[in-house]
Amino acid sequence: MVSLRTLSPTRGPRLHNVSMPTVDALDARLLQLLAAEPDVGVLGASRRLGVARGTVQSRLDRLVARGVIASFAPRLDAAALGYPVTAFCTLEIRQGGRGHGPVVEHLLAIPEVLEAHTITGTGDLLIRVVARDNADLQRVIDLVVDERHVVRAATAISLSELIGLRHLPLVDAARQQQ
Repeated sequence: MVSLRTLSPTRGPRLHNVSMPTVDALDARLLQLLAAEPDVGVLGASRRLGVARGTVQSRLDRLVARGVIASFAPRLDAAALGYPVTAFCTLEIRQGGRGHGPVVEHLLAIPEVLEAHTITGTGDLLIRVVARDNADLQRVIDLVVDERHVVRAATAISLSELIGLRHLPLVDAARQQQ
């Protein structure tokens, strides 16, 4: 349990108890094993970790229920699928009306749009797109901005990925915070 102190405009500081999911040593070892060997299976994991199969299954069920494990889907490589160019586009959206909804619906129809995030600072949305080459990237950007609520787009092409998407350092940090 973690206590958070917030300021109430009328009553001053208030203390709230917020239940934060924790990851113990066994959860951390299980997550590290699954990250290293995604196809290990429950029985294989129980043997590798030296615990009962039921323990592994209950831990997995709990981690899934808490949202720690979001998916068992394979992580695909866009470059291996023929899309070696990665770019990040910052979109400015026309304010008012239905918010980001129409733009998000539009982006969902473009297969090369892999992610979209609302952001603070310059721009309203940050999207990650992939393309077959630079000419194809121009085609993708043209598709992205072909929505009346998109006012402007700025694009940065990724030259190389230095740190890929990672979560295991968070697992270690969460385990150490117990």
